[in-house]
Amino acid sequence: MADKVTIKAGIIGATGYAGVELFRILLRHPGIEKIYASSVSFEGQRIDSVYQNLLGQLGDKSDGMLLTADEVKEKSDILFTALPHGIAEQYADWCVKNGKKLIDLSADFRYGMDEATFKTWYKKDWQFPEVHKECVYGSPEMNREMIKKARIIGNPGCYVTSATLGLLPALKSGLVDTSAPLIVDSKSGVTGSGRNATMTNHFCECGESLSAYKVGNHRHQSEIQRNFALIAGKEPSDLSVIFTPQLIPMNRGILSTVYAPLSAKGMQAAASGLAAIRSIYEETYKGEPFVRVLPEGVQATTRTIRGTNYCDMQIYLVNGGKMLEIVSVLDNMVKGASGQAVQNMNLMYGFDERTGLDFIPASF
Repeated sequence: MADKVTIKAGIIGATGYAGVELFRILLRHPGIEKIYASSVSFEGQRIDSVYQNLLGQLGDKSDGMLLTADEVKEKSDILFTALPHGIAEQYADWCVKNGKKLIDLSADFRYGMDEATFKTWYKKDWQFPEVHKECVYGSPEMNREMIKKARIIGNPGCYVTSATLGLLPALKSGLVDTSAPLIVDSKSGVTGSGRNATMTNHFCECGESLSAYKVGNHRHQSEIQRNFALIAGKEPSDLSVIFTPQLIPMNRGILSTVYAPLSAKGMQAAASGLAAIRSIYEETYKGEPFVRVLPEGVQATTRTIRGTNYCDMQIYLVNGGKMLEIVSVLDNMVKGASGQAVQNMNLMYGFDERTGLDFIPASF
């Protein structure tokens, strides 16, 4: 049945980095009949004049014109909102009332019904609180069955996806001592800060340099903490996360190193070495189309996931076998944003999850 489904997809905010990456992915998706796109900054222009890599690639799926947001929402079956936080709610409310679906790439729907936490970190009140009852957190590895039935999806943050997938099997299996702080050290390419130039992301400021930023108060910290708690079966207030994001002078990619002290159960599993813990990771992700637990001795590197929807990880025992260290890598524009959004769309419409996302990583 799924192979007969055709979808008219709309992208609101199509000329930001996540928006145009989404456009690129949807162009090669066999289930997409039409793509409609809007951009406040470039309305009335052609998307292939803004991004020349799209020249000659549109085929019958798009005429290339950047429309108004209202035109896009009327023409589409599903909306992707790639906008600053605080804007997607109005589109989600309209979609629910008009029998359409929405996947939001901002933070607006990442907190379930927890408005207080959203307000604490994003300094905004919800304008359409009822629509949040419809939303599902869009991590396929956490919520696959719920995503299949959802009308509104909150796509996870990029840092969050790398950290969450890195520690999910250990937390789920009770291997982690959650009474101690869990440490997440993440490095991201500059596309993670968006397309608009700032004093931190233009070339002269970030080239040949590595810097930590928003230490202790980056918004993704609350989302990481929430995910860790949900997986461990606890309340977010029951555990603590220390998250340090860093900007690294490359375009794409995230490398997260997650440090977690082992629980008594974890220490018992690790008593004879890493093999028992590795087998838990391999069993957890067996059959997952986009998570790869690397063979022992193979380093996780952003080079081998660039432009793909994969998350690769390597597992280590450190601190005399008392602590688990996970190195997790992904492309922040694909698995960390637009690729994961398409993976969620595939689940919502009954496609194979890999549809449109079966990119082979480049060799170098």
